[in-house]
Amino acid sequence: MMKPVPFAVALIPALVLIGLMGCAVWLFGDASAAGPAQIALLAAAGAANIVGLSYGMKWGELEEAVIHSVSRAIPASLILLAVGALIGTWMMSGTAPAMIYYGLGLISPQWFYPAAAIICACVSVSIGSSWTTAGTVGLALVGAATIMGLSPAVTAGAVVGGSYFGDKLSPLSDSTNLASAVVGVNLFDHVRHMLTTTIPSLVIATLIFAGFSLAQGGAAAPVEAIAETRETLKAAYDLGPLTMAPLVVVFVLAIRKFPPYPTIAFGALLGGLVAVIRQPEIVRAFADPAHDLPLAAAMLKGVWQALSTGFQSNLGDAELDRLLTRGGMASMLSIIWMVIAALSFAASMEATGLLEKLTAPLIDRIRGVGSLVMATVFSAIAMNIFSATQYMAIIIPGRMYLKEYKKRGLAPVNLSRTVEDAGTMTSALVPWTTCGVFMAGALGVPTLDYLPFAFVNLLNPILAILYGFFGIALVRKKKAAPEGAAVPA
Repeated sequence: MMKPVPFAVALIPALVLIGLMGCAVWLFGDASAAGPAQIALLAAAGAANIVGLSYGMKWGELEEAVIHSVSRAIPASLILLAVGALIGTWMMSGTAPAMIYYGLGLISPQWFYPAAAIICACVSVSIGSSWTTAGTVGLALVGAATIMGLSPAVTAGAVVGGSYFGDKLSPLSDSTNLASAVVGVNLFDHVRHMLTTTIPSLVIATLIFAGFSLAQGGAAAPVEAIAETRETLKAAYDLGPLTMAPLVVVFVLAIRKFPPYPTIAFGALLGGLVAVIRQPEIVRAFADPAHDLPLAAAMLKGVWQALSTGFQSNLGDAELDRLLTRGGMASMLSIIWMVIAALSFAASMEATGLLEKLTAPLIDRIRGVGSLVMATVFSAIAMNIFSATQYMAIIIPGRMYLKEYKKRGLAPVNLSRTVEDAGTMTSALVPWTTCGVFMAGALGVPTLDYLPFAFVNLLNPILAILYGFFGIALVRKKKAAPEGAAVPA
C-alpha cells in the first residue's frame, strides 16, 4: 500500500514538467513540439513514477495504469491519422484550394478576423465538432489569411475560438453531452445555461477581432497579390462543384452523427477519388513527373502518397506551393507521440495519487460561491495541463465539486457550465493536450502562437469567475426563480 505523499513531494513532477517545457520552448522555439516537449512529458512521468515507487507503489501497478491510459488514445490517434490523410488529398483534389479561392473572393480583409470566428462558430454549432471545423473550414481560412497578408496566428486564434464556441454549445458535441451526463443535468438545460457566458465571450472576441482587422487588414491587404493567387488557383485546378463534394459529404455525415474517424477517413478517400477525376494532371505531376508509369498506376501512386506522406504542390508560386504542400498521415506522427507522452504523464500522476494531492488544497480554501467557481475553473485548467485531455478536465472537477455546489444551494447546471467554461475552452490552449496538438497540426500554427489571440477561449473562464463573484447568472437549487437569477457571491 502506498504511503501518504507530502504536498511538496507531489509538486516535484509538476515542477519538472514546467521547467523542462520552458527549457524546450526556449531552446527549440516552434520546433519544441516535434520532440523536445514529448521528452519533457516522459521525463515528468518518470519523476512521478519515481515518487510512486519511493512511497510504496509497485512497478506493475504503474505500468498497468500507463497502458490503460495510452490505450484510450487509440481513437484520437486514428482520427489524427485520418485528418492528416484528409488534408493531403483535399490539397490535391482542389477541395481546399477551392475553399481558399472562394474565400478570397467573398471575405474582405477589413473584416476577415471576425468573419473567420463567426463562420467557424456557425459551422461548429451545426456539426458539433471543433476538430472537423478547424480541420476543414479553419484550414482554408488560415490559408486565405496567409495569401491576404494577414496574420496566420490571429486567424488561427479566431478559428479555434469559433470552433470551440460551437463545440461547447452544440447538442451534437461529445464534450457537451459528457459534461451534462457527469454532473447529472438535462442536456438542453446545460446548453441554455452556457449561453450566458459563451455568447458574451464570442461578442467581445468578435469586437476585438474587428479592431484587429481594421488596424491590420485594410492597410495590409495586397489586392493585386490576392487577384494573382486566385488566377493561379483557377488556372491550375478545376474548381467546379465536384471539388466541394468531399467537404459537403463530411459535413452531412457529421451532422448525422456518424463517428468522427470513419467520417474523416471517408472524406480523405473521397478527396483522392475527386483528385483522380477532376485533377489528373496535378496528380500525375505530383506522383510521376517523368511519365514513367501508366496513367492508372500514376493516379494510384498519387492518391497513396497524398494519404501517407502528404501532397507536394508545384504551381510555380513559392508562397502558394508552401501553403498547399501539406498533409499525410506521416505529418501527424509527432502529434501522436505527444498524445502518448502526455497520457503517460497523466496516468502516472493519477495512479500515484499526486494529482489528487495537488488539487485538494483548492477545496480546503473555498469560502464563498465566488471562490468555489474559481476553484472549479482552476481545477479544470489544471486537469488540462496535467492530464492532457479535455475529458479529464470535465470529469474530475465535475465529480469533485458536485457535493460542494449542492451544499451551497447551487443547481448542478452552474457546475456543468463552469467545467465547460474552463475545461472545454482551455483544452486547445495547452500545447500538449490532444486538442492543442490537433489544432496546431491541422492549422499549421503552433499552439503558443495562436494562444494570445484565442480570445473566446481566454475570456470564457474569466467571465465564469466574474459571474461567480458577482452572482451573475447563477441558479439556486430547487427554487422556482428564473434562470439567470442572481445569488449572493
